[in-house]
Amino acid sequence: MTAPHDSSSTTTAEAVDQKLPLPRCAALGLQHVLVMYAGTVAVPLIVGGALGLSKADIAFLINADLLAAGIVTLIQALGLWRFGIRMPVMMGVTFAAVGPMIAIGADPSLGLTAIYGATIVAGVFGMLVAPLMGRLLGVFPPLVTGTVITLIGVSLMGVAINWAGGGQPSSMQMVDGVQHAVFNADYGDPAKLAIAALVLLVIIGISRFGRGLVSNIAVLLGIVVGVAVSLALGRMHFDGLAEAPWLSVTTPFHFGLPRFELPAIVSMCIVMLITLVESTGMFLALGAITGRRMTPDLLTRGLRADGLGTVIGGVFNTFPYTSFSQNVGLVTLTGVRSRYVAAAGGLILILLALVPKLAHVVASVPPYVLGGAGIVMFGMVAATGIRILGSIDYGANRHALYVIAISIGLGLIPTLSPTLFQHLPAWTHPITHSGIVLGTVAAVVLNLFYNGVLSRERAMQLAGSSTHSAE
Repeated sequence: MTAPHDSSSTTTAEAVDQKLPLPRCAALGLQHVLVMYAGTVAVPLIVGGALGLSKADIAFLINADLLAAGIVTLIQALGLWRFGIRMPVMMGVTFAAVGPMIAIGADPSLGLTAIYGATIVAGVFGMLVAPLMGRLLGVFPPLVTGTVITLIGVSLMGVAINWAGGGQPSSMQMVDGVQHAVFNADYGDPAKLAIAALVLLVIIGISRFGRGLVSNIAVLLGIVVGVAVSLALGRMHFDGLAEAPWLSVTTPFHFGLPRFELPAIVSMCIVMLITLVESTGMFLALGAITGRRMTPDLLTRGLRADGLGTVIGGVFNTFPYTSFSQNVGLVTLTGVRSRYVAAAGGLILILLALVPKLAHVVASVPPYVLGGAGIVMFGMVAATGIRILGSIDYGANRHALYVIAISIGLGLIPTLSPTLFQHLPAWTHPITHSGIVLGTVAAVVLNLFYNGVLSRERAMQLAGSSTHSAE
């Protein structure tokens, strides 16, 4: 077994730029992929299921997601002209985009192609504002970012609960030209809940007693156990698997040419800002972990790659991209700082994208199997936000609780009362129907009202220290 990397024997530049032997690099790259895989495919499953896409279309979304994630990871790790932070970063679809994308896709006047049009524009917007993020850091101190990340996790918890129940509790069906809500009689089936609970228990057990790689892929192993039980009980089927090709290439604009609708674009540009803030925190944490000093130019390159990756996502039928926090944590755990390990992970993601049968198998996983895993994944997102909020000095900032309480309260409106804003103009729906966007706007405005704007240096210092503690 290869000994852990000894950071004391090399300089920071050597550690980050070190080219490891190919077998070790491949193995460590595979480890990164295993850690992020469940989270990587979660967004296509959520969005595809919420929009009522077929199993074949969801499988295509997963393939497209893996391909784009691999390409963007390579750009971030290796660099491409003025793009890429050239550090061990793994990229995946941001959960912050889930709510707005579902709201856009479910709107009959917008639809899936409007998601991709808005995603492309948001990516271009991200590349343009990337150089300004250093100045905007003062608007997004840990009080705001911690609140937003907490809200993301809490908002998505409803998705995990519906997964555990076997889907949506009701669906809309057209009867005599009128839409009616039809209750799902199988929702909450005890057998489905039992399998979801089993997955959760397996994850808890592995996280408690597992070591090394086994502990890191506890979520994936929990899903595997749930799949095995579902297969044994005859509750999981692979209809259409035989027709799926072994090899395929993801083509741009598979679902049609993108549509550029202003409400959707505004919503996704707000998500892009959130994504850039999340990535900034992760990059600052990674700089502290690897010992590489984070300069404005380096930060801009990383954020610009986020924007380019989002454009690539829109072109290849997928979604906005950001750095995955669990992989930043894995760098800390393993002590391996080489960016070529992340590049190896990117190549593995691309190879997986070329195997549609694998994507079809993943798309066949019953939603209740994902339920137990979703509670862990989304709960961990919320827990990360709570840990960032725990770094705040509430004695010195006596209005912080107002910012947190009001922002989360407003952000939960679309989750707890989805029809509250139904009479507002249709162009507001992508914004008002997304708790994450509502909560973010509220947190930024309230923080500015109570605390003003921090200096760039102080904001970077706070963001780096709070994100590092959250890892």
